[in-house]
Amino acid sequence: MAGGHSLLLENAQQVVLVCARGERFLARDALRSLAVLEGASLVVGKDGFIKAIGPADVIQRQFSGETFEEIIDCSGKCILPGLVDAHTHPVWAGERVHEFAMKLAGATYMEIHKAGGGIHFTVERTRQASEEELFRSLQQRLQCMMRAGTTLVECKSGYGLDLETELKMLRVIERARRELDIGISATYCGAHSVPKGKTATEAADDIINNHLPKLKELGRNGEIHVDNIDVFCEKGVFDLDSTRRILQRGKDIGLQINFHGDELHPMKAAELGAELGAQAISHLEEVSDEGIVAMATARCSAILLPTTAYMLRLKQPRARKMLDEGVIVALGSDFNPNAYCFSMPMVMHLACVNMRMSMPEALAAATINAAYALGKSHTHGSLEVGKQGDLIIINSSRWEHLIYQFGGHHELIEYVIAKGKLIYKT
Repeated sequence: MAGGHSLLLENAQQVVLVCARGERFLARDALRSLAVLEGASLVVGKDGFIKAIGPADVIQRQFSGETFEEIIDCSGKCILPGLVDAHTHPVWAGERVHEFAMKLAGATYMEIHKAGGGIHFTVERTRQASEEELFRSLQQRLQCMMRAGTTLVECKSGYGLDLETELKMLRVIERARRELDIGISATYCGAHSVPKGKTATEAADDIINNHLPKLKELGRNGEIHVDNIDVFCEKGVFDLDSTRRILQRGKDIGLQINFHGDELHPMKAAELGAELGAQAISHLEEVSDEGIVAMATARCSAILLPTTAYMLRLKQPRARKMLDEGVIVALGSDFNPNAYCFSMPMVMHLACVNMRMSMPEALAAATINAAYALGKSHTHGSLEVGKQGDLIIINSSRWEHLIYQFGGHHELIEYVIAKGKLIYKT
């Protein structure tokens, strides 16, 4: 077995595989207990993919005489899959700290929005920012996410609304994909809000007739790679008909449907997503019982965002109902100027406390199920031979400490590794 390998992680107290039989997602009874090895080691090859996982003594014998670029002694520590953040808005300019005081004084999301704040405040400043300014701020934000254990993140556009700025944002995301160590799933979200001076129908027509054909052209030329299409389906923003038109056209050009739905008002977005074959729907605070059943039947993932409900003082999504009905539940931070959270461990903690998820359910939702929501669970989201070597090592003998601990994760997470490469060490 000559030739050497990139990385040996040896003698871990626990290695949390999450899945052990090639599952692409976990739902219902499969969430009761995750696949965990005690006293185990793991090998990542030079190609960045996992080559072996097993009892420490077996791995030691199997790879005796092998050379490794790096060996990490994980005695007393736990190895987990790199975390997957399934919903973020990380490309923007202009702080909105002042809006937090407005929210604390009782202003609602839509009241701030109608007063010229919210998305429109950020749109104006993002349009003014240079591409380099946006990239530097995105780079800093993604580094903060990596330090908190995230190795795969969904990144949306959506603070441009016009074609020029949306493309500027997508170029920034593409540059980050090529230059940074974190994995990125890119989402076009030009229907994040209705631009000033347009109706929702006019905005939808512009997206369908101008934005999406340009995205298709740039994708064909290899200039920009976009994975998903998103629409904010909401009362006063894009109604069900406009949402359907945009999402269907995006699907027609090869984009996965992954959109905002049933957040502030019941819109029957879940039913629409199931009908269109959506990969995922986010928020769902106001989802109907029928929508939950439809999503479960269609294997459409629910990306729940406990930070958003917490910060906006909304009612929490009905995670327990969704889990009990067999919906594939994923988690995201919803990082944006309105919900400033980089930390998936904190998201998991809030999911357990406020949405009554168990710790195994929360970890699965932030790994294999979040990867499924992005269409990447064949390569990400669990520690299995043949999958990408994305993982974290925590300084605890029990993996649950990652969720149990509220804050201070820079001290708990000792190593973050992406595709076999050490990208963060305390």
